[in-house]
Amino acid sequence: MEPKRAFDFIYYQYENYPLKDTLSFKTEGKWKCYGTEQTIKIVNQVSKGLLKMGVKKGDNIALVSGSRPEWNFIDLAVQQIGAVLVPMYTNLSVDDYAYIFNEAEIKLAFVSNREHLEKVYEATENNEDLEVYSFDKISDEKHWTEIGKLGGKEDNDGELEEIKKSITEDDLLTIIYTSGTTGNPKGVMLSHKNVVSNTIAAVDCSTVTPGKARALSFLPLNHIYERTGTYMYLYLGVSIYYAESVEKVGDNIKEIKPHTFNTVPRLLEKVYDKIIAKGEELSTIKKGIFFWAIRLGLKYDPAVKPGPIYKRQLAVADKLIFSKWREALGGNIEHIQSGAAALQPRLARVFWAAGIKILEGYGLTETSPIVTATRPNDPKIGHVGSTVEGVSIKLGKDGEILCKGPNLMMGYYKNPDLTNEVIKDGWFHTGDIGQIENGYLRITDRKKELFKTSGGLYIAPQIIENKLKESILIEQVMVVGEGKKFPAALIVPNFEKLSEIASNNFILFSDFEELVADEKIIKIFQDEIDQLNKHLGKWEKIKQFRLMKDPWTPETDELTPTLKLKRRVIMDKYADHVQDIYKDDGSDLFSEAEQMGDDQLDPEVEKALQD
Repeated sequence: MEPKRAFDFIYYQYENYPLKDTLSFKTEGKWKCYGTEQTIKIVNQVSKGLLKMGVKKGDNIALVSGSRPEWNFIDLAVQQIGAVLVPMYTNLSVDDYAYIFNEAEIKLAFVSNREHLEKVYEATENNEDLEVYSFDKISDEKHWTEIGKLGGKEDNDGELEEIKKSITEDDLLTIIYTSGTTGNPKGVMLSHKNVVSNTIAAVDCSTVTPGKARALSFLPLNHIYERTGTYMYLYLGVSIYYAESVEKVGDNIKEIKPHTFNTVPRLLEKVYDKIIAKGEELSTIKKGIFFWAIRLGLKYDPAVKPGPIYKRQLAVADKLIFSKWREALGGNIEHIQSGAAALQPRLARVFWAAGIKILEGYGLTETSPIVTATRPNDPKIGHVGSTVEGVSIKLGKDGEILCKGPNLMMGYYKNPDLTNEVIKDGWFHTGDIGQIENGYLRITDRKKELFKTSGGLYIAPQIIENKLKESILIEQVMVVGEGKKFPAALIVPNFEKLSEIASNNFILFSDFEELVADEKIIKIFQDEIDQLNKHLGKWEKIKQFRLMKDPWTPETDELTPTLKLKRRVIMDKYADHVQDIYKDDGSDLFSEAEQMGDDQLDPEVEKALQD
């Protein structure tokens, strides 16, 4: 029987592809594996324990943890008693935690370690009813296994089975809080039907062999992208191995030799950074061969059959260069799913040329998340695929992407007005601008100011800007970083205060252009930014900034008559500053390869190959 509720996936796996390594993680240098049957036993024990604690259908339960099997145990255990999981990023600010715990009326929470525990306690210091359990063993704190012990014997399953039967696909599965543009996070309510329908639709984008494949997981499970991917792995009987950390992804890939994994463009950029760095270290002849292969890759189009000459050249490049890339990824990769942010088309071309299929997709938390996806045998570079089963899209008059389907959220938690703003006549207004070409979707712009870094994390610039402007030193500011590794800021100082600081520090200057470049002034602003960053989430922190020498005004066209920032104008006017900030962030990875000429080898290199 096809799954209808998210917790059905683990039972579907047990019936069709029982595994010995359903969920695995590394501890004390060894991989610890939980099989399908063992996972089900743990989940059921925790479910029964939660029932004995008085947890009932509709109760909201918080989860603050990195990716590990315990995350899945709690997720599935909470689902099958009808409670609602509220997962949170581990790097949220204390203020965000406080808001979510209060709005969702959290009375029970699970955390991963002491660091997360302390942040939750700080955010909920006035919540005397809150109970917190930790996955790590922490002295004088409750451990999550205590709940399983409350579950009693395995034959005491009658009550649990009755509750499971009562849960329908239309019941609320989870509330996922995402960054808002007005200051507070907003809770996206997703039903079992939303997520299950999207999970099954995603299977059409996979070529792995059910019951015989491995996946590496390193993206946060509280993000619906990786969570839906996890349900698909359970459905297909794909063994899930959790990476030790993002820094150790490369090592873990070599160990488990995965067939697939989900990623964001930022990681692919890092992988390519290392590849390019190694190419730079090669001897003259080998370096020439390396960048010749890169230039071939830049011309590759997986949707077009290569000509005979190009095909032969590609075969040589594959033997000498690209095959080594696949080996570095374990040698088994069938495809990699890339989402949450835009992937550079040039990056996609080179990886496809290397026999590494990068499948781009598009979606939002509100859509569970997949709206469109690239199929392994139907790629189109520069696009994010076509709609998955059951989902429809169209463009509004202004080019905004509208979508509807069984994956569309139930609404925003406790916010019907905001729900009605984005869902009109059954169509969800994404805020993204796009084009539809022969069924393929291309994202061209953002309707709203909200943007993503290359790591796929949302940045709400106004929130950060308002925080920065709390400083007496900062008069105006614009946060930048669309598609980049980190957010940065263009800052117009409070020139009156700036002059005062210069006087107090005996800094001589002839004009403000000279003053904003002074090392002492920059150090003072850096210290101020460091203090303000403490109030921001880890991904929101300003890593770099540039001081402007002139104020922004309506007369000079940086502001509207109502004194709002003209972001496009500012970006164009100060493009040199932005380019300087991100000069080393990998955006021009291919520049050297492109500058090396055509795709033919130098005579000296060609002779070496023949020899």
